[in-house]
Amino acid sequence: MLELLSPAGSMEALRAAVQNGADAVYLGYGSFHARQGAKNFTADQLREAVKYCHIRGVKVHLTLNTLATDRELSKVAEIIRTAALCDVDAFIVQDLGIVSLCRQIAPQMPLHASTQMSVHNLEGVRQAAAMGLSRVVLARELDREQIAHICRNSPVEIEVFAHGALCMCYSGQCYMSGVIGRRSGNRGQCAQPCRLPYGYSRFENKYPLSLKDNCLVHALSELEAMGVASIKIEGRMKRPEYVATVTKVYRDVLDGARIGRQQLTDLRDAFSRQGFTQGYYAGKTGKDMFGIRTDDAPNDALYSKARATYEKGENPRVPVRFYAVITRRQGSMLAVQDGDGHICKTVGPAPDEAINRPISEELLQARLSKTGGTPYRCTGVRCVIEPGLTLSAAAINTMRRDVLEHLTALRGRREAPRLGSFTASMHYSGPTAPPKLTVGITNANQLTRELLEAAPAMLYAPVHLIAQQPRIFDRLPAQTELVAVLPRILQDRENNKIVQQLDAAYELGVRKVLSGNIGQFSIARSRGFSICGDFGLNVLNSRTMLELRSLGLISATASFEMTLPQLRDLSKVLPTELIVYGRQPLMLTENCIIKGRTGSCACRAGATKLIDRTGAEFHVLRDGDSCRSVILNGKKLYWLDKQSQLRRLGLSFVRVQFTTESPAEVSRVMEGWRTGADFDPGTCTRGLYARGVE
Repeated sequence: MLELLSPAGSMEALRAAVQNGADAVYLGYGSFHARQGAKNFTADQLREAVKYCHIRGVKVHLTLNTLATDRELSKVAEIIRTAALCDVDAFIVQDLGIVSLCRQIAPQMPLHASTQMSVHNLEGVRQAAAMGLSRVVLARELDREQIAHICRNSPVEIEVFAHGALCMCYSGQCYMSGVIGRRSGNRGQCAQPCRLPYGYSRFENKYPLSLKDNCLVHALSELEAMGVASIKIEGRMKRPEYVATVTKVYRDVLDGARIGRQQLTDLRDAFSRQGFTQGYYAGKTGKDMFGIRTDDAPNDALYSKARATYEKGENPRVPVRFYAVITRRQGSMLAVQDGDGHICKTVGPAPDEAINRPISEELLQARLSKTGGTPYRCTGVRCVIEPGLTLSAAAINTMRRDVLEHLTALRGRREAPRLGSFTASMHYSGPTAPPKLTVGITNANQLTRELLEAAPAMLYAPVHLIAQQPRIFDRLPAQTELVAVLPRILQDRENNKIVQQLDAAYELGVRKVLSGNIGQFSIARSRGFSICGDFGLNVLNSRTMLELRSLGLISATASFEMTLPQLRDLSKVLPTELIVYGRQPLMLTENCIIKGRTGSCACRAGATKLIDRTGAEFHVLRDGDSCRSVILNGKKLYWLDKQSQLRRLGLSFVRVQFTTESPAEVSRVMEGWRTGADFDPGTCTRGLYARGVE
C-alpha cells in the first residue's frame, strides 16, 4: 500500500493532514530544513506532534534537508538528539555531512535522501543505500519509465512527489536565489526567483521559469504497481485547509474512490497555477507545463469545509478489537487490542441479575462500538456473557474509556533511543604553497594560445567534447592533465552514451573525471577513472569532505555559497578547489529554456539571455550535449586580482571557468590571471565569498 505523506508546516496543518488520512507527515524543527518560512515546531510542539501522530498510527519524518557550515554542526547535532528523543520516525537529509552526523548521534534512525540530494538515477539510489539511507526521494523531473526502472532495481524504498509546486531547477542545484539575493535555496531561504517575470533579450513580462503545480492523482495505482513506497504532497508553506483538501482527495483515491469532477475542482480551488501538469511524469516537457498564480483569493466554502475536518471532532482511524467477559464468577472484564499488538485490560463492577432485559452480545457490541471522539474504530467484539445478567450502560462506557485511555498512553510511548555524542572533525588546514591553476572550458574555441601558455595543472573539458574532438587536445602542455567533465544530470537512459564517451576519453589517456553528483561515481569507476568532486556536490562543511573521501574521491570543489573565512576553516582532508572566475551556474533545468522561447529546440545554435525587470541579464546555455539548460549569472565571478588572499585559504587548486566567453575574452582573462588585472564592478562580482548567504 502506498504511503501518503503530507506536509505539516504548523500544528494545525499537522492535524489537518492526520484527520484527512495521511499515513505520515513531514515537518521542520530548528533551522536546518528547506522551508524556513513555515511556522514550524518548537521542541515542546515537536514532542506533542509526534505523540499525537503515533497515537493515530501516523509516522513523523523530520526535515534536515539543508546545508550546514562547520560552526553550525553542533546545533544540528542537538536537533538530531532532541528529535530522536521526541521519537520521530525518520530524518530527511541533503548534506552528506549531516548524513554522517545522523549516523553518529542517532545510529538507529532511518535516513531518507531528500530530493535536494539531486538523486535522479539508479546508481544514485544505490550509492545512497551504500551510505546507509533507507529511502530516496527521487528528483521530480523523472518520467514513469525511469521511476519504474529505478523501483525494479532499487535496494531501498522510493518516494515520489505526487502533488504540489515544481521547482524549475533540479532540487539541490539551484543557486539563483542565493547568488542574486543571498537567500540560499540550499539553506531553506529560497526567494523563488523562478516565479518572477523575465523576457528573452529584453524584459517582456513573461514567466519562462514558472511551472504549474504537479498533480499525479490519476497515476496512483500505476505508481503503486511500480513499487513506489511513498507519495509526497508538497506544501509546508501552504495553509492547513490546503493540506486537508489535498490529503483527503488523495486518501479517497488511494482507498478506491473514482476521481470525479468535484475532486479535481477541489484540488484546483485549494491551489493551482493555471491548472496542473503531469509533464515530467508523462515525459512531455514544454510550454504546457508553465503557469502562474492568477487568483490568491481563497475559496471560502471549500476552506470552511476543510477546517471542519480537523477542528470538529476526531476521524476514527485506528482499528481495534474488544474482548469482554461478563459472568457471575468472574464479574465484568474488558480488553482492547490494536494492530500493533498492544493489549489493555480493565475490571468493572459485578453484573446484576437481570429483571427485565438481560445484556446480549448485540447490545454489548453496540455500546463498545461507540468510540466517537477518540482515534479508534471498533472492528469487532468477542464476548463471553453468562445468561440472565445485566450491566449498566455507565459501567460499560467507563470500562471502554479506561481501556482506550490506557491504549492511547501505550501508543504514545516509545522506548528511549540509544544516542551517541557529537565529536568535531579533525582539522587539516591544507597546503601552504600557492594553489595551482585549473581551467574549465565549454567549447573548442576557448582553447586559446594564452590559455595553453598558462599551462594549468588541469584542463577540464566536457566529456562529449573530448570524445568528439580529441585532436584539439594534442596541443596541451606536458604538465597539463586533461580531465573529463561529466554532466551533473545523467539519467539512466543516457548511460550507454556516456560510457562510449568515457571509453573514448580513456583511449586518449584521460584518467580523471570531474563529477557533481553521487549517481556518477560508480559508472566512472567502472570505466577506470578517478573522481574529482565538482560544485554540484554542495561541499559546505568538513564532514562532507570526510564523507567524500570515504567514498573514494581524490579532490573536492568547495561550494561557491561559502565565505572566505568558512573556506579557510574548512578541513582540507581532500585537495580542495575553488572557482575564482566565471559565470556562476544558477539553475539546471530539464525543460529547454531556449525551446520555451522559440517553440522548437534551437539550443545547439548557441546562448540566449533572460532579462529580469531590473535589467539584469542571465545567460542561458545548452548543458553539454543534452537538451537541458543552464542559467548563468550575468556578472562574472572575479578574484583574479586577489591571488595573495586566496593563497591563505589552504587551497590546492583555483579554477578559472569559461562558459560564454569568446576566444578573445578567454585570452584577456588569462592575461588578467597572469597580471592580476583589476576588478570591474560593472561586469564582475565578488559573489558570495565576500557576502555569504542567509
